[in-house]
Amino acid sequence: MRERVHYNCLMVSVTHSVAAQSDFEHSLQSLVDGLPMADSERIRRAVESARAHYGDRQLGSGEAVWGHALGMALIVAGLKLDVDSRLAALLFALPAQQEHGLALIEKEFGRSVAHLVDGISRLNRVRPITRGFVAQSSESDDKRPQEVKAQIEVLRKMLLAMVEDIRVVLLRLASRTQTLRYYAVEPDPLRAAVARETLELYSPLANRLGVWELKWELEDLSFRFMHPAIYKDIAQHLDEKRTEREQFIVDAVARLQRELADAGVGDAEVYGRPKHIFSIWNKMRKKDVAFSEVYDVRALRVIVTDVKDCYTALGIVHHIWSPIASEFDDYIAHPKGNDYRSLHTAVHCPDGRALEVQIRTREMHNHAELGVAAHWRYKEGSKATPEDRYDEKIAWLRQLLTWRDEAVDSSDWVRHYKKAAFDETIYILTPQGRVVDLPRGATPVDFAYRVHTDIGHRCRGAKVDGALVPLNTQLATGQRVEIVLAKHGGPSRDWLNASLGYLFTHRSRAKVRQWFASLALEDMLGEGRAVVTRELQRMGQSGISLDELSDRLGFARPDDLFIAVARAKLNLRQLQLAVRGGDAPPDEEDRVELAVSRQRPSDDAEKGILIVGMDRLLTQLAGCCKPVPPDPIVGFVTRGKGVSVHRADCSNFSNMRAMNGERVIETTWGAGEEGIFAVDIVIDAHDRQGLLRDVSDVLAREKLNVIAVNTQSRQGNALMRFTAEVSSIPQLNRTLSLLHGVEGVVGARRA
Repeated sequence: MRERVHYNCLMVSVTHSVAAQSDFEHSLQSLVDGLPMADSERIRRAVESARAHYGDRQLGSGEAVWGHALGMALIVAGLKLDVDSRLAALLFALPAQQEHGLALIEKEFGRSVAHLVDGISRLNRVRPITRGFVAQSSESDDKRPQEVKAQIEVLRKMLLAMVEDIRVVLLRLASRTQTLRYYAVEPDPLRAAVARETLELYSPLANRLGVWELKWELEDLSFRFMHPAIYKDIAQHLDEKRTEREQFIVDAVARLQRELADAGVGDAEVYGRPKHIFSIWNKMRKKDVAFSEVYDVRALRVIVTDVKDCYTALGIVHHIWSPIASEFDDYIAHPKGNDYRSLHTAVHCPDGRALEVQIRTREMHNHAELGVAAHWRYKEGSKATPEDRYDEKIAWLRQLLTWRDEAVDSSDWVRHYKKAAFDETIYILTPQGRVVDLPRGATPVDFAYRVHTDIGHRCRGAKVDGALVPLNTQLATGQRVEIVLAKHGGPSRDWLNASLGYLFTHRSRAKVRQWFASLALEDMLGEGRAVVTRELQRMGQSGISLDELSDRLGFARPDDLFIAVARAKLNLRQLQLAVRGGDAPPDEEDRVELAVSRQRPSDDAEKGILIVGMDRLLTQLAGCCKPVPPDPIVGFVTRGKGVSVHRADCSNFSNMRAMNGERVIETTWGAGEEGIFAVDIVIDAHDRQGLLRDVSDVLAREKLNVIAVNTQSRQGNALMRFTAEVSSIPQLNRTLSLLHGVEGVVGARRA
């Protein structure tokens, strides 16, 4: 027996099921609604072509292909999308039915329609991957691990990034809506899994794009399939006295408009705000209340011109009905974290039931509905750490969707849609279906290092969508990449050659450099161990304790001793003296001569530090002042540790120069490869809740790796000290400027 489909009486009117269409001509008329004669004729030709090609074929869900295409096209027409979108909906399955389906579509209906159909096909190929991942993460959102939440968010972004035309996403949402409508009539064991995927991926996308007609229906139907008993209970509560409730809203709107006009607020807009079953359940769950305690089942929204009118309207609402004191929120005086502003109040009505009223200006309303992408982050319960470029595009798309209804020439806003492609980041699939995000321009080697450092080191080849490709191939969103690994070994030095294009991301280059630095250290360790062992054998002291010998020479462990010998920081005369038990240190002349002797290139030398008049000395950046290019620098010959490089204005260096001026050596930055340098950032601020989070967000957005943090709070003031890795002074200055803009920060400076 077929289920009876239940829809909230306040939901936007939509065509519910293709099976319920008794008049095909009526459906065809709906498809061509608002189109000129020429476009209407194209729709009729597409309908005939689709019906002929699809025949009695079915989708994997059991739904007839033609029924799904027609239902999808009707939804698209209801959204008032252009003729190409409606044609693409009708012809979406043709490439899967015919070998040259896309070519046929392009020939008969144009390249734009074929492009949209191809986009739908690409998203459909990803569908098993997204559904498989969502199925693995069946926990409720509040119990789900953070990495799972992050992966679902990346999946949402990938769905947007895979299309060059945002209309493809709207077509995908329409297709999913039609699938859920079919499941409402024809129950299927798969519908719970499809419903979960919808709530995780598709309804949030509809929310972000502001496509409320589809968002509400996607949520309500998915909730119904996942929690049928709860859905039925809430639906029954809503059904009770439905006519009475609808009439009350009509009367309340009329009365409030009269009162506002009498008070001089004549241009106010008042309307009933629909409340849907899924949103009611969410409020019951989050507040842990019964249905009777959900005050916004009956709700009004009031839109006025300015802030003064907001409070005037609030006074009138409280005069007409009795306010519920605990349910008043002034988000105008105290905006939410995403800058959402409005007045929220709940009142008791003469029938004893509650009514919620939201009051805001038109500017506030536009901001809440369209202006900032942070709104959907709040609604989805995500942490408010917006990624600026992505969020700006989301906001832009929402504005374009609103403008669509006002545009005279539909091709104009279609051109804007295409400009809004999400092209800063690419999304690559692992063989297991996990999505990895990388900057555009990344290669298979970057992908390997992004997955795991060891996989990057052992990478020897790559397959993209099953075909072997060169390791310097630039990847594209939606590709599935498999890395061919060696059992042992490490990266190639060719990877560091920028002209060969093997590595695009800084992170990958750093990992390769670290590997070779570690390899050089191992070679140096072996060389030093051989020298020490040979010298001890020559002296007849092979049985001496290396730990004791290292301690006698001032080293923490034997490995440090071996490295010092290999780097010539410790000569054989000093070693012999320590073995024989002598405790007299080498004379001063030997130490200075040792420090300025020719050495192997050090890590800092590879960063481009040059000692004037000398050839490749052992150097190290001073930890007291942490110099960064292009800081003016000077060198100081240390006792046994080579040349310590300081900033020219370092106070510690000034003291050392005053005591040992002869050890000062001229030093400059060379023209070597880019490096990473540690700097200390000091922040003075008025302490408040969330200060550390906001400061950390700035550092994260600027891609600074924080390696140490020290914060102190005293009498309402906060002193914060971060040690972070930067690549240049301009990057540091930009970060300091952004830190000054954080609420409560008084000063941000380099230590």
